[in-house]
Amino acid sequence: MFPPLTDLVALAGIALVACAVCLRLPRLTFNNAGQANAKGRWLASLCFVVMWIPVGAQQLPIAAFVRGVTSDFSVSLVVLAALNLASRLFALKLFDRREYQAVFYLVAAAALFLYPLALGWGDWDAYRMGWGSAGMWAGLLSVCVVCWVAGLRFVPLLIGLAMALWTAQLMESTNLWDYLFDPWLAVAAIFKSVAAGATQLRGRLFRKRTGGAIDSLGSSRSG
Repeated sequence: MFPPLTDLVALAGIALVACAVCLRLPRLTFNNAGQANAKGRWLASLCFVVMWIPVGAQQLPIAAFVRGVTSDFSVSLVVLAALNLASRLFALKLFDRREYQAVFYLVAAAALFLYPLALGWGDWDAYRMGWGSAGMWAGLLSVCVVCWVAGLRFVPLLIGLAMALWTAQLMESTNLWDYLFDPWLAVAAIFKSVAAGATQLRGRLFRKRTGGAIDSLGSSRSG
């Protein structure tokens, strides 16, 4: 019997994310230009095929067992994985680092806002907004407009795609939040945001110290 479309979408997303993870293995899949070498290409292809191999008494694909542990991945995570594969395998880069960093900052902020409230840390459950809320739609529209004015295209694309798939109900969940991001992407976004913030802070401190040293050197010479 042909599996439901929601299952196919979920399993395909898991397979893509697994391939992207394989291509993150250090010194095994990258050449000096940051592209996947022959070993990496074979590894990614093999990973994708393995995810669809049926095993067990019910002959379920391996991706289905992974799904039982990870649950469905969000649209945003699957798109990020697909873009990573396109970059590593075909040298196709559609967005720059600034676009990706904006996604990570927004996901980290949304996760820190949503998950504590969903766990009962407040009197208001923001997760309920994902089942249909004019306030949430207005908020997402505002984010899209601000990002578009700032010259960011990736965030509106992800939001629009997530809302389109949510409207079509192509995932098992019926909550829009689950289409926008998931706990795996949230954790990665928080770590990347903290790392980016630390890097920027170190850069500012370094420029401040070197600027002060140059000013002191100039003053001593003029004196």
